[in-house]
Amino acid sequence: MRKGNFEDKIEKIREFYFKNKRMPSYSEAASLFGFRSKNAAYKLVGKLKESGFICSDKKGRLLPGILSNPVKLLGSISAGFPSPAEEELRDTMSLDEYLINNPSSTYLLKIDGDSMIDAGIHQGDLVLIDKNLTPGTGDIVVAQVDGEWTLKYFEKRGRAVYLRPANKKYPVIKPRSELIIGGVVIANVRKYK
Repeated sequence: MRKGNFEDKIEKIREFYFKNKRMPSYSEAASLFGFRSKNAAYKLVGKLKESGFICSDKKGRLLPGILSNPVKLLGSISAGFPSPAEEELRDTMSLDEYLINNPSSTYLLKIDGDSMIDAGIHQGDLVLIDKNLTPGTGDIVVAQVDGEWTLKYFEKRGRAVYLRPANKKYPVIKPRSELIIGGVVIANVRKYK
């Protein structure tokens, strides 16, 4: 497949993903590329998987890999005392490539509430969760506690597990009968404008 043609296919999938907020099915991919069969789409998807641009879950559903547009990395800036800085194009980076190590086990959740505000997680933020990471004390986790889902700090003392909020208005949670960890927070995303 010619490089330009391959990039065109990636761009079509990227556009579909950002427009529909999901990846296309194999049938939709066949239609998207003008293929007459799903088999042709399946072969193309295989090449895109090899390149890391897309991946799939255990059920075979397509997931985004390195799909987002790379952004220019111009250098670094002091967050302490002001210092001279020169704009210099150092590289480009894709935010999903930077934030996500395991695309097939990573998902987003939108925050509703203020129980983690002192951890810098605010109402309306998005958190990236990796469901394959094993939590350690101090990690922020998504957990189902006695049938209800929450986002809290994970704490383990001996065999006892606690879920601690990052807001003094809320109590520490000790599961009564059931605790299911849905993943560990790997990033917090906030849009300012």
